[in-house]
Amino acid sequence: MSTLALTMVLVAALCHALWNIAAKRVRTGGFAFVWSYDAASVLLWAPLALLTLRASGAELSPALVLSPLVSGVLHIAYQLALQTGYARADLGVVYPVARGVGPVLSMAVAILVLGERPGWAALLGALVVIAGIVVVATGRSSTGRHGVRSGLLWGGATGLAIAAYTLWDSWSVTALEQPPLIYFLLSCLWQVLLMTPTLLRRHREDLRTVLRTHQREIVVVALLSPLAYVLVLEAMRTAPVSLVAPARESSIVVGSLLAWWLFREPDPARRLLGAAVVLVGIVLIAV
Repeated sequence: MSTLALTMVLVAALCHALWNIAAKRVRTGGFAFVWSYDAASVLLWAPLALLTLRASGAELSPALVLSPLVSGVLHIAYQLALQTGYARADLGVVYPVARGVGPVLSMAVAILVLGERPGWAALLGALVVIAGIVVVATGRSSTGRHGVRSGLLWGGATGLAIAAYTLWDSWSVTALEQPPLIYFLLSCLWQVLLMTPTLLRRHREDLRTVLRTHQREIVVVALLSPLAYVLVLEAMRTAPVSLVAPARESSIVVGSLLAWWLFREPDPARRLLGAAVVLVGIVLIAV
């Protein structure tokens, strides 16, 4: 991996940890919050995306319109699972579980569907990730044992969505050669369009509350989430996804530290150890 690609991935990891901290602050109205930051992302990033589209000479082909639709559906599942997890459990449980499950599932798909045969280091890495999740799961939670179970459940669901959109988006920007920023913006636009009917039918009051009380969190996520993901997509264009995916997961350790510092979540030593073990496992998977 080149120095530029590594720098982009590490900056993306920091941005990812920071926007997850902002998302954790929103305890209710998760659907409305997700819709709000997706809509804000479209508004904030549209000018740059349009300039990029014009400068690159790319055209709005059917592939460029429809491949982000699939990504949008997968990202909705990811965002709602993550927000539900943060509402019911500690970030120090949900975040490392979600980020650890994704690479393990991606490897499983590669073995079962694509017929790949990973080396011993990758298989060991999967076991190490599971061990790290066990370390995190056996600690105390500010919401009790039920909170730990909820964190594992929703963190696992989030990890499943992460594995799905990572594989799809990687294929889209490499095999289909989709421009990352334009691709991500269209994905966000699809998310807004798909979620709007449900928002208007069931979450209008939540939307008013979220817009009134969580403006800062909406802006933070709308800025940093696209920035983090576009940087990763750009890195994937020049570096193997097997190297990019684990490097970006350095956000696990940063997120665990911030969760203890900002939210005073319990068992910081155990959770930091578990997060570090998960990170080591992900690195082994990429070897």
